[in-house]
Amino acid sequence: MGMNAAAQVPADLIVTNARVYSLDSSGSVAEALAVHNNRISAIGRSVDIRKAGGPNTRVIDAQGRTVLPGFNDSHVHFLSGGFQLSSVDLRSAASREEFTRRIAQFATKIPKGRWILGGDWDHELWPGGPLPQRNWIDSVTPDTPVFVNRLDGHMALANSLALKLAGVTKESRDPPGGLIVRDPQTGEPTGVLKDAAMALIDKVIPAPSLDEKLAAALAATRHAASLGVTSVQDMSAGEDVRVYQMLLGRGELLTRIYAAAPAATWQRLAEIGVRRAFGSPMLRIGALKGFADGSLGSTTALFDEPYNDAPQTAGIPSDEMIPPARMESRIRGADKAGLQLCIHAIGDRANHEILSMFERTAAANGPADRRFRIEHAQHLRTADIPRFAALRVIASMQPYHAADDGRWAEKRIGPVRIQTTYAFRSLLDAGVTLAFGSDWTVAPLDPLTGIRAAVTRQTLDGKNPNGWVPQQKITVEEAVRAYTSGSAFAEFAEKDKGTLEPGKLADFVMLSHDILSGGLESLMKARVVLTVMDGRVVYSSESLGRGAAARDAANTGPRDSASANAR
Repeated sequence: MGMNAAAQVPADLIVTNARVYSLDSSGSVAEALAVHNNRISAIGRSVDIRKAGGPNTRVIDAQGRTVLPGFNDSHVHFLSGGFQLSSVDLRSAASREEFTRRIAQFATKIPKGRWILGGDWDHELWPGGPLPQRNWIDSVTPDTPVFVNRLDGHMALANSLALKLAGVTKESRDPPGGLIVRDPQTGEPTGVLKDAAMALIDKVIPAPSLDEKLAAALAATRHAASLGVTSVQDMSAGEDVRVYQMLLGRGELLTRIYAAAPAATWQRLAEIGVRRAFGSPMLRIGALKGFADGSLGSTTALFDEPYNDAPQTAGIPSDEMIPPARMESRIRGADKAGLQLCIHAIGDRANHEILSMFERTAAANGPADRRFRIEHAQHLRTADIPRFAALRVIASMQPYHAADDGRWAEKRIGPVRIQTTYAFRSLLDAGVTLAFGSDWTVAPLDPLTGIRAAVTRQTLDGKNPNGWVPQQKITVEEAVRAYTSGSAFAEFAEKDKGTLEPGKLADFVMLSHDILSGGLESLMKARVVLTVMDGRVVYSSESLGRGAAARDAANTGPRDSASANAR
């Protein structure tokens, strides 16, 4: 960690008086780091790193605060997140009445005829946990089509106007992999559509304009910067790559993006010869997202045994798994073409079947650095945990879900199956690579809330102060590594990011408290003070001046240019 060439070329940015956790293999801690262009040029003692400064160097005095690699969220729905920032917020609506009130209020703010979308409601918050119905909102939205989704994205509520526009009636049939919820007395649709049935409404919703998408992407990237998230892996990017490219061209993209396309479209990428992780450090493609099943909250996650609270079902396979050979041939073809597979699997049976497909694919296509991923990997057969390690399958998991689902998961799957639910500890002990993310907008984007959930496993209702399934807790360092180096490995970027070392990209976050050495109290209080991405300050919660160190570095010369460049 010496000065190497930094002494010859003045640094653009220096951070001194910090606790810099490199998270490299030696676990070293330094006091300062220097940045030249968009890479880390040196790490070491403040007294040495200051010498790398020149007249235009921006110097930030960290005042003893903690610096970590920038957080890399391995599973987001980025543009949806941007739209959600300006959509109706139903996430915290804790009753039927509050749900209706928020939709009624939002409907008064938008032009007649414009759809109300998003929402992210959670019926498990409501007394008795009933599914919502269209008659809750019809009277307050007579001229406004509504299609608001549950926070997991696996079911949504349409009002009567939306059902009418889509032609969904009592006579409509359930599509493969989907369910139209009906009134048990009348057979009429209640308004809730599950999984593949949501497409019946989706097809009549007007697509957002390019300008609306750009505004959403800008809102998303600014939100990410404020939370120390310097990289995201967008699991629903599809054609939105164009939007990100336009933002990048304008110099307004503050987040590195690895953009996944739907697995069903793999041949488009294969035909033009795109392989996994193709592109620049700012924007890359070559990952594919597929679905094996639904979600626990919607009782559509696919299990070996029926649900305890819905014994008539054990979940449903995704339409991509009907028949299973359809998914397997897709995985095999895409893998042979050098593309990366990221398959959503939540129930134990779904995880088992995807692991088996991955195993047969690797055997058929031969050795490769393929880095298969299972997204969520929520509920596992005990015997499948070592299979993740043996097959080198990455567990791309979202720890906040444990704090969320932990309030009600046991009533759904019972006390035995929850022992290997969000099995972070068991997976790490088996030698599996964990890559952490949020699943934003299903959960908040803030990585600190995810780290807290992984470490404490406390549930959102406060009823598990010592942790829900506490034997699956992991340490703060393990959780941070899963949010940095684990996520970098999951996107073939470990040579460029995930740790703070000379030559790596200058992506880092400064926290108000030392979460690695400061104990639980520091973890609970910590917030983001500064975010640097690609060598420039993309977020600062306070005025971080140049300090005495900058004056020491140079008493003369222009200073504004460095500041403008750094911002």
